[in-house]
Amino acid sequence: MKTLFGFLAIVFLTFQYQLWIGEDSVRSLNLLEVELEAQRSDNEGLEARNKLVEIEVLDLKNGLEAVEERARSELGMIEQGETFYMILPAKAEAVD
Repeated sequence: MKTLFGFLAIVFLTFQYQLWIGEDSVRSLNLLEVELEAQRSDNEGLEARNKLVEIEVLDLKNGLEAVEERARSELGMIEQGETFYMILPAKAEAVD
């Protein structure tokens, strides 16, 4: 009878070890859930960025306003007949 209880205790401890510490354990499941949540949040950010890029591509394909806006902001271009004004910040006077 002692042998049977000893054997059952060893089996029980082996199963407990596999459940809590072993390869496919509760601990590794929790780590995978944390990693999965981080990946989901990354994916949401990337999906939002992709939607913005898709909107911008469609705008560039369909209209000239976006092209003109980009030329003005990124390349500093002006349209023929326009006057370009550059406003510089006032220099701070030296205080004695």
